[in-house]
Amino acid sequence: MTEATSEAVPADAETSDIRDDGDIAADYLEELLDISDVDGDLDIEVRESRTYISVNSDGESNLSKLADGETVDALQHLTRLAVQAETGEFSRLILDIGGSRDARRGELAGLVDRAITRIEEGASSAALPPMSSYERKIVHDIVSERGYVSESEGEARERHTVIRPAPSA
Repeated sequence: MTEATSEAVPADAETSDIRDDGDIAADYLEELLDISDVDGDLDIEVRESRTYISVNSDGESNLSKLADGETVDALQHLTRLAVQAETGEFSRLILDIGGSRDARRGELAGLVDRAITRIEEGASSAALPPMSSYERKIVHDIVSERGYVSESEGEARERHTVIRPAPSA
């Protein structure tokens, strides 16, 4: 059985549209979990005008079979399409299943750390592998926290992040 909860947010027009996205996505995911016979609790949160939906389980659950990165990305894409079909608008919602996004953030932090090590050893820059715009945003944030600069380069599926030392002030 699934359960959806949501965080209280101000009731302005933009937020109510986002909340609608979250409710539509939650309904879609609840149905998908029920059909798949997977137990999970849904949490909806709105941060920086973006809806985040987390699917977690407190006890024994077969949720882990949906928590690998490619599956989460595919389910996020399907959920975005379900929201778009209902609202007629592109959805930017982010789906996390069983903490998979936090795990991926840790992997990305490791990639950034290895790239920074290459720069500290004398490389003028370090390129990371291609990744989604959401993952590149996370990388840019991590790089900035570490005191370096980054930019995205390339097109379409080849778009990737390049890290460089921050210019001297």
